Amino acid sequence: MTIERMRGSGPHSGQRILSAGAPLAGARGAVITLHGRGASADDIIGLADHLGQDDVAYFAPQATGSVWYPQRFMEPRALNEPWLGSALSVVHALVDDIVEAGIGRDRIVLLGFSQGACLALESVARKPGRYGGAVGLSGGLIGAEGELWNGGDDLDGTPVLLGCAERDFHIPIERVQESAARFSKAGALVTTRIYQGSAHGVNADEIALTTAMLDRLGEIA
Repeated sequence: MTIERMRGSGPHSGQRILSAGAPLAGARGAVITLHGRGASADDIIGLADHLGQDDVAYFAPQATGSVWYPQRFMEPRALNEPWLGSALSVVHALVDDIVEAGIGRDRIVLLGFSQGACLALESVARKPGRYGGAVGLSGGLIGAEGELWNGGDDLDGTPVLLGCAERDFHIPIERVQESAARFSKAGALVTTRIYQGSAHGVNADEIALTTAMLDRLGEIA
């Protein structure tokens, strides 16, 4: 595992980035993993062990104070600035760095859990195009209802996985479903899984679905 420092601007700039898996040079693809509120890059990078794919490079940036933005993800965006803008700039800068290293955006997956899931999905929405995939585990698009990305930009067949418990205290199921609809409108290939119960975590089915997405990384949609 290696440690680098983040580019971008604002509160999260200069924080560490953990990496695992294959070296970026020669990797089949890359996964940017984004941790939840109060968690860390050390936590989320552990998903690499469960997902396998020893020819894929994994990255995990660390949020300042372990929080990507201070308020709930459904609050007006202005209440989460400048942290949200900084978080988005960090993710987009990391995507750009990976592309510059020779891995196309169509082989890059953005994956997050909880607050990190919201950030992963919002990162794709704010800079649309063909990605290798987006995985939102217990998350949805960011902002108050009238501020949500309208799904008007073309994601060109990007695979999107949304998984959430039906009674997740932190993530209303309506926001997950609305996010799925907007990604579908934008041309993404959306898989939505709503699980019985009230757990707020990552389950074996989500791991299996994400692994299958990575197996197909780089295929033409």
